[in-house]
Amino acid sequence: MARDSIVVGLEIGTSKICVVVGETRGDGTIRILGVGQAPSRGVRKGEIVDFETAGKCIREALVDAEEKSDVMIGSVYLGVTGAHIAGFNNRGAVSIPEDRDEICEEDFEDVQASAREVSIPAPNMFVHSLLQHYYVDGQDGVLNPIGMLGRKLEADFHIIHGVATRIKNSVRCVKEVGPEVLDVVFNPLATAQVLLDQNQKSLGALVVDFGGGTTDYLVYSDGAVQQSGSLAIGGDHITNDISLGLRIPMAKAERLKIEEGSVILGNARPGETIVLKDETGFAGKEIEREMLNTIIHCRVRETFELLKKRLDDEGHLPFLGAGLMLTGGCSLIKGINHLAEEIFGMPVHLTHAQTVSGLTSAFENPQFSTAIGIIKYADAMQPERPSGFFGRMRKKFSFFGLF
Repeated sequence: MARDSIVVGLEIGTSKICVVVGETRGDGTIRILGVGQAPSRGVRKGEIVDFETAGKCIREALVDAEEKSDVMIGSVYLGVTGAHIAGFNNRGAVSIPEDRDEICEEDFEDVQASAREVSIPAPNMFVHSLLQHYYVDGQDGVLNPIGMLGRKLEADFHIIHGVATRIKNSVRCVKEVGPEVLDVVFNPLATAQVLLDQNQKSLGALVVDFGGGTTDYLVYSDGAVQQSGSLAIGGDHITNDISLGLRIPMAKAERLKIEEGSVILGNARPGETIVLKDETGFAGKEIEREMLNTIIHCRVRETFELLKKRLDDEGHLPFLGAGLMLTGGCSLIKGINHLAEEIFGMPVHLTHAQTVSGLTSAFENPQFSTAIGIIKYADAMQPERPSGFFGRMRKKFSFFGLF
């Protein structure tokens, strides 16, 4: 993949399918050429549940992106998510052969393989091995061990894995439509690449992508990925709560959430209502604004508290100097940043893709952060562009955290 080349990022979301066509440049920036979208059907919690229906939606989004960008799409990088995807940290170690004392490329590859000699659930496959730190004969802070003298090379990695069939179903669904899948990337890893700069990664930051079906997260500390995962909770839970609590159709509930909803309690005037007009099959209704806000508040609070509990287990939260970067469709709910600050006890920034030009409506919309991030990920992996997904997975290693 040459510099200043065209790259396509594809995100199969619970609410929408998003295809972003971008031009990657030698200075690390991305110019958005076009964005294609389609309502997401046949997808639940970011995973394919109806192969044929999901394929039609993917095709619609691809065609839309081709028309808007004037680019024929032959290959894509695919974002994946789901509660089955998890991460953990592990250290690999190799001894340097006695007939030499200089660390070479072969040792570098061996230490990566050593870190992956660990048991994961039988149905799972490795998705990423993200380098954290090197050690040469116990020396910390080594940036590049190749060429150094030493008897033992160690390296810490953050390893991400998930259920193989679920990941491959997404890949196969895209390939059935037409484009080749060059690689897959766990969504929050992609998102982080366009939300964080190197200084924020070094200070420590929590990226939270609050989407339609999942809440994905990634923790950077000391310049490296330390924790990652996905909760099977998203904006569709909020919509469902509104529908059940107020006894209104799901479509009405979704519109109320987007146009009128807030997580802030006590701001509505006493007796203030929202009028839903009569329509065919719907008799109309008056909704108490404070009741709507209470329903939204409770679900968002529960989601953040579940996430905080999971993050507390690793102990990184007190050391994240750059704070929490909140993105995704649900980040648009009024007041959500204030509730997040209360629960996580750190500054919260509502953010979108950075170092991006082109369609302003695309990169300033947090709903597109992941798809744009996939392009950034692909550009960062440029020296090792894969020939295809299935032939690449066993030997793929990623190095986000040292950029």
